[in-house]
Amino acid sequence: MKGSYILLLKLKKNITINIGKLGKLDFKKGFYAYVGSALNGLESRINRHLRHKKNIHWHIDYLLDFAEITNVFYNENSVKNECIIANEFEKRLHLIKGFGCSDCKCKSHLFYGSYNEVISIIKKLKMKQYTLYENT
Repeated sequence: MKGSYILLLKLKKNITINIGKLGKLDFKKGFYAYVGSALNGLESRINRHLRHKKNIHWHIDYLLDFAEITNVFYNENSVKNECIIANEFEKRLHLIKGFGCSDCKCKSHLFYGSYNEVISIIKKLKMKQYTLYENT
């Protein structure tokens, strides 16, 4: 399966995290939406994010050491449309500049907002909910 996905993350406290080449970034307690894509195995990519033990490769890997994935949403697509999805979040939410977008021209692929704001955007995008399971 190919497509794009959104990780809905919950951060339980304010924290400063060193995010690779981005350096130290301050994160507020609350909800975040991370937008990604996988044109070579969407399920594998999502399951990688759900694992607790993994090598640090992407910006999101640093954040996932501190945040909980509460939901995952996806759409199947054979073209990379994560930037279109990120643009929808950028219109309404606070962005974390440069996060997760080193391979495109987006300002960010990580967004901060209330739970209701994030879910409202996801509903507008008509994404399917991915079934989570404990993956260690």
